[in-house]
Amino acid sequence: MDYPRRKVLFFAEGATLAHVVRPLALARGLDPSQFDITFCRPSAFRWLTDDANFKIVDLDCQAAATFARRLDYGWPLYSFDTLKRYVEDDLALIDDIRPDVVVGDFRLSLSVSARLRSVPYITICDAYWSPERQLRPPLPVLSFTRFTPLPVAEFLFHSVSEMALRFHAVPLERLRARYGLPSLGYDLRRCYTDADCRLFANFPLLFPDVQASDSAEFIGPVTWFPDTSIMDRGSLDEIRGPLIYVTLGSSGNPHALERIVPVLERTGCQILVATAGKSLPLRSISSNTQVFDYLPGNAVCKKAQLVVCNGGSPTTNQALANGVPVLGVAQNMDQFLNMHAIEAFGAGRLIRADRLSSERLSVLVELMMRNQLFNSRAGELAASAALMSCSSILEKNVLSFLH
Repeated sequence: MDYPRRKVLFFAEGATLAHVVRPLALARGLDPSQFDITFCRPSAFRWLTDDANFKIVDLDCQAAATFARRLDYGWPLYSFDTLKRYVEDDLALIDDIRPDVVVGDFRLSLSVSARLRSVPYITICDAYWSPERQLRPPLPVLSFTRFTPLPVAEFLFHSVSEMALRFHAVPLERLRARYGLPSLGYDLRRCYTDADCRLFANFPLLFPDVQASDSAEFIGPVTWFPDTSIMDRGSLDEIRGPLIYVTLGSSGNPHALERIVPVLERTGCQILVATAGKSLPLRSISSNTQVFDYLPGNAVCKKAQLVVCNGGSPTTNQALANGVPVLGVAQNMDQFLNMHAIEAFGAGRLIRADRLSSERLSVLVELMMRNQLFNSRAGELAASAALMSCSSILEKNVLSFLH
């Protein structure tokens, strides 16, 4: 007996590239003979879905620049009005598509809208926000930390951090109250991960204090890279000698590259830089350095000895899945939380973006290029990831709601 294809509605939030490419990678991995997929994403990311073999819908999202500005000033990432508008848009799409399951990536409004329509909701999220894990909020890079002595900034931050985290939960708590849903206890971890099923896009080895359950499971690192030719000046196979891959992602500050690239050039390594479409503010670069908007990161990581990035999970996952240690130049709390886990495991090192200096960077790069323990620990993570299949785990969880 043939069963009708099950409808799965994906919501990809436009805050950063990661929240689009993670659900996109998973949607592409689902069996089209079993699932009727609709993928909603901001129009700014149309270029990612031009070749998709499923239905694509434009999704109204807060501008990435607005998201970045709210991060920089320590404001809640979404206002109540924005989330209320999101719910109205979500409900219109759910009513139109009538999905069997909804899958979202940092679309916080689905905590409300999916429940209002009694549709099973799966969220793709990060284990460092799991409510089962004790949250020790690190001091992120904020507007005042750049010119405040770090001990003073940390004292001020930790004095108000508990109140600040509750403050960040207020917009979603107001939204839930507006629609008659129970409070999440003003717990930011619950606000960021609330769903019928949480799928953690991380290495389980990095978060041993987060246990799988009927409503939570690790799917492992969801890696993405553009399907593009590497370069018109040669190919990866023609690169000789040690290679360092540098990318600060869509949320990174390109001005940080002014300090990073010259230090890396002094190592004598080949340097490949991906700017995520941003202009590179460098007056000159050596013949060993090549700069691109985007690169096939997975292929580059296979050749690299070190990856320098913003410390966020997308690039660190890609590097570590290939057994390459990472140096994270972290700015927001997500990046700090992720890099703290990697550093504790021994597969990378962390440096604050507001304390980035040529001297400190040079010391860390030399250490990581010389000490093989970083490679060994990164290799352990790569071996663990090889045993996981992200899309198969998603498929299993989708089907679990349908029987």
